[in-house]
Amino acid sequence: VALAAKFPAANIEFHGNNKSESEIKLAIDSGVGVIVIDSFDEIKRVSSIAKSSKRVQKVYLRLTPGVEVHTHEFISTAHEDVKFGFSIASGSANDAIDKCMNESSLELAGIHCHIGSQIFEVDGFITAAQRLLEVLASFKNKYGKELAELNIGGGYGIAYTRDEVAISPELVIPAVAKIIKSECQRLKISIPKISIEPGRAIVGPTTTTIYEVGTSKDVTLEDGSIRRYISVDGGMSDNIRPALYGATYSAYLANRTSTANIIKTRVVGKHCESGDVLISNIDLPDDIKSGDLLATPATGAYGRSMASNYNHIPRPAVVSVQKGSAKLILRRENEQDLLNLDVDQAPRQLS
Repeated sequence: VALAAKFPAANIEFHGNNKSESEIKLAIDSGVGVIVIDSFDEIKRVSSIAKSSKRVQKVYLRLTPGVEVHTHEFISTAHEDVKFGFSIASGSANDAIDKCMNESSLELAGIHCHIGSQIFEVDGFITAAQRLLEVLASFKNKYGKELAELNIGGGYGIAYTRDEVAISPELVIPAVAKIIKSECQRLKISIPKISIEPGRAIVGPTTTTIYEVGTSKDVTLEDGSIRRYISVDGGMSDNIRPALYGATYSAYLANRTSTANIIKTRVVGKHCESGDVLISNIDLPDDIKSGDLLATPATGAYGRSMASNYNHIPRPAVVSVQKGSAKLILRRENEQDLLNLDVDQAPRQLS
């Protein structure tokens, strides 16, 4: 997709814990700048394909620094018991470095880590940087030269609800830069080229999902209070995050103002799942009715990219709005789109 968008291949870092041979070959033949290697199998795979293509491929190794961060376990990615990367503590990271250094078709240029997502404290980034710099120092001591690049990943938390405050770059960057400078001096290594991956922090706040209210009903809870269920024309097919790992969102009445009293509300989708809940508990005006619009902010990251046709629901359109002008950039799917992959083919005998 990035190549189709004319994004410069040399600026692409290709990630993934299980890259296929065809994906790796496409990356190498397209001149992708860096392949981030995630396993011993992948060292062999990338090396072999690069050799066949008569190329020397620049690579990073993804390391797990053993950092536990305060986030959901499904988006915590740098502790020991995880599918990503090479463990520093177990010695796998050093073994992977040695194997890369023995492959003539690989140029090991640096190391990478990503400690998780939706992180609001700076301590995890500092600890990860310290442990990665120790790996760079060990490399220098063993090989007599330095790895020049260090990618410390992303995971910078954004605000999804009224109660959250996004972690500030002005907090993270100076703190991490300070520890990198002091640790490099202590370890007697050069300061490497530092890169970060603030993906969610950039695109997350750019997008708002607009839902149309369909039905509503009131449910009496055990304590005698009332909860209103508001069903909208989307749900886990366009935003799987709440059902997948309990992500929280806010919602606002978007098509009009209301002075009505508020009521305890649960915003749910239209899918055949009890877990199809977009917002578990929110106070909304009690005069919301069918046809009203609810706006859910901060759906730019892991919204459309994780959307599906669950229950054969077509995915919604995407509209770009800028300076008072709107432009359709992805049309709404329809029933024909759901049928386009069907093949009318006579059965054939299996051998």
